[in-house]
Amino acid sequence: MSALTAAALLSLVSAISYALAAIVQERIAATTSPSRWGLLRSGTWWTAVGLQGAGALLHVVALGLGPLTVVQPLGVLTLVLAAPMAAVVGRRRVAAATWRGILLVSAGLAGVLLLTGDAGADSLHGSGQLSLAVGVLGALALLVGTAAVVGRRGRARPGGRAPALRSVCLALAAGVAYGAASVFVKTLADRWMSAPLLISVPLAVLTVALAAAGLATSQASYRGGGLATPLATATVANPVVAAAAGIVLLDEGFRYGATGTVLALVAGAVAAWGLVALTIDSARRTHGAPPGHTSPDEPGRALPPPRDGGSQVQHGGGTGHTADAEFANRNRSDDGARPAVPRTGGRAVARRPVAAP
Repeated sequence: MSALTAAALLSLVSAISYALAAIVQERIAATTSPSRWGLLRSGTWWTAVGLQGAGALLHVVALGLGPLTVVQPLGVLTLVLAAPMAAVVGRRRVAAATWRGILLVSAGLAGVLLLTGDAGADSLHGSGQLSLAVGVLGALALLVGTAAVVGRRGRARPGGRAPALRSVCLALAAGVAYGAASVFVKTLADRWMSAPLLISVPLAVLTVALAAAGLATSQASYRGGGLATPLATATVANPVVAAAAGIVLLDEGFRYGATGTVLALVAGAVAAWGLVALTIDSARRTHGAPPGHTSPDEPGRALPPPRDGGSQVQHGGGTGHTADAEFANRNRSDDGARPAVPRTGGRAVARRPVAAP
């Protein structure tokens, strides 16, 4: 087996591992209540962490065996594989709008990666490391803060697009953190033996912190955002941040000069179009049901309209149909014609007829 074939196979397995991790994370977010530290006691969550770590390790090995122009575009398979895998696991159909958004994002991202050149400096120097660290930490603070504000507004006015926007902000934060961490990993790998410990150790600590921040924000992005939108957003943001750092700080550029730059911009616009389509579709599917007409067991899933003019009653914190409501409405008009029945201790007491004197 050639090195190129091995790199392609490892990239495929890495994409499958990332897709499985995303499915597990989305299921955790959909079936558990929010908790600051509760996930640390969940074996399922640690399974997702292991799958993400395995995917990252396989991706690094694939980069060592094959060229960047082959390995990086194959990472887009995570998006393409996650939707059908989630459909099989959850026994649900993938909507046509979701497929369109996934294909647009995949095509745009593959175009950007194929057009990005790798001619330039191998790794960041001191000033470049500091600039990237400051910019990334500022972007993370802005995105997480925006997500918090949007989340509070969404809780105050439920039924809008706030959960979807919050999910996108957190997924962007995850992609930024992962992208910056990959740049620092490359720098550490290239300069670990030559750089002094005073520089290498803080950089390693920052890399671990960024990886942890990416894991936390990616997990939070799946709560209320579904699977496709957060995964697509993080998958796009990760390599775009790494490519932007290479262009700005490592003197890299796009292939084919000005033509390649224009084509990369067009590809980026296609990916952005796909992300917007996925976000709108996620908001419509999750919050498109009429207010007060949802299932208590599956939030966001609309119930069928009441049959035969029946009404809805509040039932255990949710709304549901019951025959008692119709019965009560039908008999309410007869209350005046029926004699009052005294109640004792909450139980009806039958009144015996009294003989006339």
